[in-house]
Amino acid sequence: MSAENTTAPHSQAIVVEADDLPVYCPGPKAPLWSMHPRVYIELSKSGTASCPYCGATYTLKDGAGAHGH
Repeated sequence: MSAENTTAPHSQAIVVEADDLPVYCPGPKAPLWSMHPRVYIELSKSGTASCPYCGATYTLKDGAGAHGH
């Protein structure tokens, strides 16, 4: 799952697939120094959203449907 890499530069979106939903930040493999309260990222409306704590941007892969997530 791409969402696990929360150490990616914030200028570059973290691309996730429909199977990765629901997406939350920080991901389960994020380093301890980057931890903040868990936030679920809503991608079903626009397909792109940012974490309000760290600014990581998540994008739903082209052609992937959110199916109510």
